[in-house]
Amino acid sequence: MSDEISFDDFLKVDIRVGQVVEAEEFPEARKPAYKMRIDFGPEIGLKKTSAQITKHYTPETLVGKRVMAVVNFPPRQIGPVMSEVLTLGVPDEDGEVVLLTPDKDVPIGGRLY
Repeated sequence: MSDEISFDDFLKVDIRVGQVVEAEEFPEARKPAYKMRIDFGPEIGLKKTSAQITKHYTPETLVGKRVMAVVNFPPRQIGPVMSEVLTLGVPDEDGEVVLLTPDKDVPIGGRLY
């Protein structure tokens, strides 16, 4: 378990629902990954990211998928891609990433609480 944080610390992390609008192979990455553009609605807009999620997903299955992501980390250079959000997932029994997704059809841009 991680160190204990306050509720105010948790509130600083802005986690939103976004919809993947583009996904493609990321051959320049050190480990197999995809480059994605995710739409977070009018307040936040389109953001770029990359994710090592090739075990359970293809670019075709990602487009249109609603995902959860941290939208208020500073941008991070990952090879030739400037990643603007951190797409969230959890490991399966083999340690491969399974994306966190809402189980109902919710509006994009909605904040986790």
